[in-house]
Amino acid sequence: MLQPQSLIFHIADRADWQNQQQTQSYRHPSLDAEGFIHCSTAQQVAWVANSFFPGQSGLVLLWIDRDRLQSPLQFDAVEGIGRFPHIYGEINRDAVVQVTEFEPDLDGKFIFTD
Repeated sequence: MLQPQSLIFHIADRADWQNQQQTQSYRHPSLDAEGFIHCSTAQQVAWVANSFFPGQSGLVLLWIDRDRLQSPLQFDAVEGIGRFPHIYGEINRDAVVQVTEFEPDLDGKFIFTD
């Protein structure tokens, strides 16, 4: 059984995720721009969504089993905020254990409860 502490989450554009369905791994543009793919713990998802994707629709949430990741995972300090999981490579498909629609509520706010 999958343990909640083994999960991390990535907010993705639905179209981008769907366009990569035939690939063996998922590659986000931040990998080329910053060297890693931004992720969140369950407690960080809503804060990240409301801070960086306010009111945005057309998103999905990738539920990633960190124990299945083939690329390196590191928790990096973000000054004044905390430590966030970053994946230093592509996300292999078998590490994505669930994909859910991730839309803001009627007020444009994101709510996440795992």
